[in-house]
Amino acid sequence: MAWIDTIEPENADGELAQFYQAIGAARGGVAEVHRAQSLNPRALRAHLELYKAVVFARSSLSRIARERLAVVVSAANRCPYCVAHHSEALRQLGDLPVIIDAIAQAQWPHELPHDEELLLRWAATAAREPAHCQEADIVALRQAGYDDRAILDASLTIAYFSFVNRLVLVLGIELEDDYRKTCTEPSDSHDPEPK
Repeated sequence: MAWIDTIEPENADGELAQFYQAIGAARGGVAEVHRAQSLNPRALRAHLELYKAVVFARSSLSRIARERLAVVVSAANRCPYCVAHHSEALRQLGDLPVIIDAIAQAQWPHELPHDEELLLRWAATAAREPAHCQEADIVALRQAGYDDRAILDASLTIAYFSFVNRLVLVLGIELEDDYRKTCTEPSDSHDPEPK
């Protein structure tokens, strides 16, 4: 549910119906964050393309690292919807529960390697107070072993989830009872783009 009107999958037609069908087939269901954008299928399409480019593209930054960034940014932005969705994605990817639970509360467990803690602390600052980020942060990330592509992809992940967090929060999007089924990784055989 959201605070604005949405079009449910069973009432969708045209481009939106195709999106819903593709998303449902690839993800196991249509998440509320997608339904909330149903009145503007063009924006939904652009959102999904950005999501795929940021979260699933090949990168020197691992998928688990990007999902951890999603959780940290969402926690910093106080977005329980996105914290829940991306904590579940981490569980499905096999991440350690102690790490998932801690980073969802902006804590840094000793199981988290130093370089990853540095990245996640930087992400929390970037989400809350981006004007406080400095070139010295980038230098420290490089010294910790992150190449510029990883730093760019981390920055894109931070910015993307800050956008989604705000969309969820300003529209009052509620967590689905069955949200875990929509957290599955999209299969390569299903592209959430109409054919």
